[in-house]
Amino acid sequence: MGRRSAAFIIVVFALIVGGLLVTTGTVPWMRASQETLAQSTPPAPAMQAAPSLAGIETALEGVYSRVSPSVVAIRVVQRQAAGASGMPGFPFFGPPSSGQPRAPEQYRQGLGSGFVWDREGHIVTNNHVVADAERIEVMFDDGTVMPARVVGRDPHSDLAVVQVTGASGKLRPVTLADSTRVRVGQLAIAIGNPFGERNTMTIGIISGLGRSLPASDGTPAGATYTIPDVIQTDAPINPGNSGGVLLDAGGRVIGVTAAIESPAGVSAGIGFAIPSAIVQRVVPSLIETGGYRHPWLGVSGVSLSPDLARAAGFTPEQRGALVVDVVPAGPADRAHLRGSAREVSVEGVPARVGGDVIVAIDDHPVKTFDDVVAYLARSTAVGQKVTLTVLRDGRTERVVVTLGARPAAAGR
Repeated sequence: MGRRSAAFIIVVFALIVGGLLVTTGTVPWMRASQETLAQSTPPAPAMQAAPSLAGIETALEGVYSRVSPSVVAIRVVQRQAAGASGMPGFPFFGPPSSGQPRAPEQYRQGLGSGFVWDREGHIVTNNHVVADAERIEVMFDDGTVMPARVVGRDPHSDLAVVQVTGASGKLRPVTLADSTRVRVGQLAIAIGNPFGERNTMTIGIISGLGRSLPASDGTPAGATYTIPDVIQTDAPINPGNSGGVLLDAGGRVIGVTAAIESPAGVSAGIGFAIPSAIVQRVVPSLIETGGYRHPWLGVSGVSLSPDLARAAGFTPEQRGALVVDVVPAGPADRAHLRGSAREVSVEGVPARVGGDVIVAIDDHPVKTFDDVVAYLARSTAVGQKVTLTVLRDGRTERVVVTLGARPAAAGR
């Protein structure tokens, strides 16, 4: 490889990874273009020199050395009916064996990730990693394996806390960042245990914000809720990463890796992390009470699209959250919010319209139904009063609702 090609690769790599163009080692044709530009334009203000490739590597090595000891591997054992398919086990554990003939019951093993929350042995992971687990074991980065017990779970945010005892010398709590300050294009670093490959680090960028993820209420036929403000990243995330950390360039946790979108079940460049802003609200309550009380409005609805707005009698430009159903005796019902009863067809698909359209909550504009969900999760608490600005019968009205606690199976 020639010197010109090598220099060009270094420049492009630094641009992708660090978001900055290396100012040293530019190829000759780039240097000539820069000199021509300098002759025809006034000099720009002095800029800080971009980091070298070696500097980027050193920074990433530093993040890994600081945070990796805080990330753990989690292995769970669940009882299942005979003949049901199992999950791959962790490489450092074998299937339960008693030396007796196999009983009708069988076991399956699951694997995931977690991270140290405090020096009392609390470890944060995803709810779906430890749900229904009969046995939980945690492996630290030095290979030490310890039993753990569930302290609290919240299916609605897909977060859980387990605890180990007697591990004081191995507990290195993470530092959390404010996920509300994260921006698309920032560096994103994931550390977890994909496919049981312990303490694997992958790197990418924040590729999207304000996504939403479905989360079950934890019952077989219960309601499905939405986790708001989810962070999207192209840092490779695979099975086993669940419950691990998504970090900023300073090694602070901006999210808990939770899911991927992939037709093949492996990384396709779209991964999702529960934002640290939700983690900071939910985890302390899980430790203290074993659960978390989500503020609840008691409605289900959809976002107004141009076609749906037209079918509902609005201009195609109207945006907001259309209330479809109001839970009987719920907070919104007590405040006399109206659901949709009129049946229409939107591009051949049945839909219901005619209900209140929420266009603001506490004077914060609402463009989509997810805006309502995000505001409730981000800024409210059970028992708090919120003021909804709604469109009703051609008029704008304000409705005050006292939020309740989300039950096991209900609407938003």
